Amino acid sequence: MAGCKAPCGAGQAGWEVPSGRWRELPPRASCRLCQRRARERCRAVNHISRCHFSSRTVSLFKARQASFLVGNTQVECNPSDDASSIKGLPCTEEKGIGKRSKKSVFYFQQFHHNYQPKERRHRKQKFTHTTCYTKHQKWDDIEKAKSSGDWKAVHDFYSTTFDSFLEINAVFKVDVNSPFNTTEDSGINAKFVNVVYDALLNTPQDVQKSVLKGIINGLLQEWKGPRTKDDLRAYCILLQNPQFSNTSTYVIYAHLLRQIAALTEADHHFLVHWSKKISQRRFKQVVDRLLQFISLRLFPAKPEEFPPMVKCTWWIPSATKVLALFNAANSLISPPIISYTDFYNSTLDHIDLMEEYHNWQCYGNSHRFSFCQYPFIISIAAKKVIIQRDSEQQMISIARQSLVDKVSRRQKPDMNMLFLNVKVRRTHLVSDSLDELTRKRADLKKKLKVTFVGEAGLDMGGLTKEWFLLLIRQIFHPDYGMFTYHKDSHCHWFSSFKCDNYSEFRLVGALMGLAVYNSITLDIRFPPCCYKKLLSPPIVPCDHNTLVGICDVTLDDLFQIMPELAHGLSELLSYEGNVEEDFYSTFQVFQEEFGVIKSYNLKPNGDKIPVTNQNRKEYVQLYVDFLLNKSIYKQFAAFYYGFHSVCASYALLLLRPEEVEILVCGSPELDMSALQRSTQYEGYQKTDVTIRYFWDVVLGFSLDLQKKLLHFATGSDRVPVGGMADLNFKISKSETSTNWLPVAHTCFNQLCLPPYKNKKELKQKLIIGISNAEGFGLE
Repeated sequence: MAGCKAPCGAGQAGWEVPSGRWRELPPRASCRLCQRRARERCRAVNHISRCHFSSRTVSLFKARQASFLVGNTQVECNPSDDASSIKGLPCTEEKGIGKRSKKSVFYFQQFHHNYQPKERRHRKQKFTHTTCYTKHQKWDDIEKAKSSGDWKAVHDFYSTTFDSFLEINAVFKVDVNSPFNTTEDSGINAKFVNVVYDALLNTPQDVQKSVLKGIINGLLQEWKGPRTKDDLRAYCILLQNPQFSNTSTYVIYAHLLRQIAALTEADHHFLVHWSKKISQRRFKQVVDRLLQFISLRLFPAKPEEFPPMVKCTWWIPSATKVLALFNAANSLISPPIISYTDFYNSTLDHIDLMEEYHNWQCYGNSHRFSFCQYPFIISIAAKKVIIQRDSEQQMISIARQSLVDKVSRRQKPDMNMLFLNVKVRRTHLVSDSLDELTRKRADLKKKLKVTFVGEAGLDMGGLTKEWFLLLIRQIFHPDYGMFTYHKDSHCHWFSSFKCDNYSEFRLVGALMGLAVYNSITLDIRFPPCCYKKLLSPPIVPCDHNTLVGICDVTLDDLFQIMPELAHGLSELLSYEGNVEEDFYSTFQVFQEEFGVIKSYNLKPNGDKIPVTNQNRKEYVQLYVDFLLNKSIYKQFAAFYYGFHSVCASYALLLLRPEEVEILVCGSPELDMSALQRSTQYEGYQKTDVTIRYFWDVVLGFSLDLQKKLLHFATGSDRVPVGGMADLNFKISKSETSTNWLPVAHTCFNQLCLPPYKNKKELKQKLIIGISNAEGFGLE
């Protein structure tokens, strides 16, 4: 008899699936067990009907004959049936998108792989094969469509791919049957994503519009309900769509960003780790696209292209939050995917940042958006403006309080009370400076004015610059013993020698704070690790027992200071032999102090614990921590408190360690051509023969002479944050005899140049002037 292929072997014809639209091909199974199983599977199919599909999916089901396998029974859908009445598909005239019940989602997930249409299975296999396309093959498809004018195949591919998050995963997932639920592997075929997106921009407008329509459909479907890892994968892929560089797509882009920004912290964690796997080129494009979106929303070239700002206040916060995810991903990798400066948005330099800063201070714990909550997007030039204005406000406040106190005591006000007046002798520069700053600790946040005893110079800024330069040179001299200069890394580091008084380290910290406070660059060579410690923490803790200047350090930090030692420790970590027998080391280190060798245990009883293959990582970490944290703790703590005694400000929370270094030291890289382009002239024209002689000579100078010229004219040989243009360098015509040397007004960054007759004379006089600059010709 014609029986069922079930294990019972029995079967009779004539049984119908309860839906009324499905017809059975083989005869039904007569045994009760097989009938019950068949009914359960039919109920599963009915549950699938609660899941809503797009109109495109409806048309696909109408266009092809779908079949379901129910147990061992094949159930077919007649293509002539009305699509709106097929189980599993809603009516095509239904408006909006219905909600999926939790139960229907559960059944859909349970039976999705077992009871999907056969054609659907083949389609998934085709997608899996498609992901093996090379870029050249995809371009071949595009070129064939261009030559033939038939874009149907290309159009179908793109419209199908981006119509839903389900389709996106089917196409771009490496293996559609694997969940890929870990942070380490997104399961995205990145190469194929690049191929598809690179080819997309070379397709006709109707193809590109179909992609955008599909994205809208997908975003609407996924707007509510919990997110799955497939949803996160789709978000990650959609963010890389190059169409979002066009302002006409910004409304769609904004809603995509809004959905991503509204994800849970756990979902953001996945996106951050998946984003760090994106190629550098694509990563940079996504970041640039987000920055452009923020800039054009702030200052639109054509305001009519965008909705009114009052109706889309969430655009910028959403984009900034998504940008923060990419910044976090960038920070997880060493070296980073792109430079931290690539996250700067220079457009923000033109908004009222002080208002942003004050709002952030006042509403820091609220949900009110401020760019200061995301300091990575604010350029170093903008941060400098915030710090300068914050410093000026503190200076004015303290000066006003001093004036009020003076008047309240019925004393005659004195202009000097408004400044931090420092009087020093050149022969006792360090000791006089230390005494002055210690005695006038309450005035450190006033405007600095320096006087050299016995000299007639009036400090309009130039003497202050010279005081900083000379003091730093003397303190950092190797003979002074406070800092050790490492030739291999060309930087200074704190001496670990123990002493009774660490006040001079506090002086160096105060000098750095005064330099930032008074917008002066210093010639200091500290490693990046120093500035990381200086911001640990960025705000001085109220509890004086709290450790300061302690940060997590790695072997990379040691490489920046002592490369030879770091290299040796690196070799120890990679050594393949027996570490204990071959190195015979313990958790004990030795240091020389004033000719005496002293030993220190890296951990309790460290001298009795051998270094082995199993514990060598711990040994290296403890050794690095000892060198960069513990052995110099008192020295650095004094330095830390000195810096923060002047620069205590919430604005420090905005800074990265690298940015603190730039604010303190400026940039050592000189671009004299840029200086030439930005120079202003007084009494001269840039085409005058003397000016042409001057730049011919300067551009031909060695780097050392160029630095001397910059120091002679500006009081510092470092370039400020804004580059050479920020120097506002000016060359003025001196009406004195050509027998005179050039004169500099460092407070105004001005060089007074006599009209020398020839290039040789100009070069000779200029070299004499810049080589004998200290205490001469400075005003």
